[in-house]
Amino acid sequence: MEWFIGLSGWLQALLATLFTWALTALGAAFVFFYKNVGKTAFCLMLSGAAGIMLASSFFSLLLPALEQGGDYSYIVLTSGFILGGFLIILTDLIMNKINKHNESKNNSCAVMCIAVTIHNIPEGLAVGVAFGALSQGSGVGAVAAIMLAVGIGIQNFPEGMCVAFPLRANGHSRTKSFFLGQLSGAVEIVAGVIGALAVTWVSGILPFALAFSAGAMVAVVCSELVPESFATDKLKATIGVILGFALMMILDIAFG
Repeated sequence: MEWFIGLSGWLQALLATLFTWALTALGAAFVFFYKNVGKTAFCLMLSGAAGIMLASSFFSLLLPALEQGGDYSYIVLTSGFILGGFLIILTDLIMNKINKHNESKNNSCAVMCIAVTIHNIPEGLAVGVAFGALSQGSGVGAVAAIMLAVGIGIQNFPEGMCVAFPLRANGHSRTKSFFLGQLSGAVEIVAGVIGALAVTWVSGILPFALAFSAGAMVAVVCSELVPESFATDKLKATIGVILGFALMMILDIAFG
């Protein structure tokens, strides 16, 4: 752990986003062995990740942003949070509009791949901003930053499946389905490094960047993870969210 903490922020972000991408690839790799995934496991993975990401948005992003925001923190946090959320909302609106004009299965799969990839950009930024803040000693703890990456990685695992399995069902080879499935998570690596470098080079942007990432994360959870998991099994999804949130909260308070 000490060698990792001693790395520069962008290197920490690089390694963390390589981890989140690896879980995307692992999820996509299941297309080589299975035709589908059990609904219970899928539900618990998504809802647990939702809980972790919600707790991370508060403990790992918004609280440090509040501490760094200064006299006008309420303006900085509110504007950053809203803009981050609206980025995801705008993405969803654009993707839905495109999807309405592409009724074929292949086009629908392409739109889904694009949507997942675009949603992964703010997730990568959130990881990068957290590790950039950690390297600067700006209120984000090592455990909090790591657990943020873990939470995003957990939700990336079924996300890789969500891309790879429909592609396979529509006639693509297993290799192509896996390649496109894992590719959706690769954008997080670039976004993570950019996020870490941005807060390292421009220290004044840190509170806004943290709040922006939190807004984007909450929007992703509300628009993707919660509807998907609760549609499968409301009770299990509720348990998953509570346990995921509690796990992140305990780790952040105890070790953050």
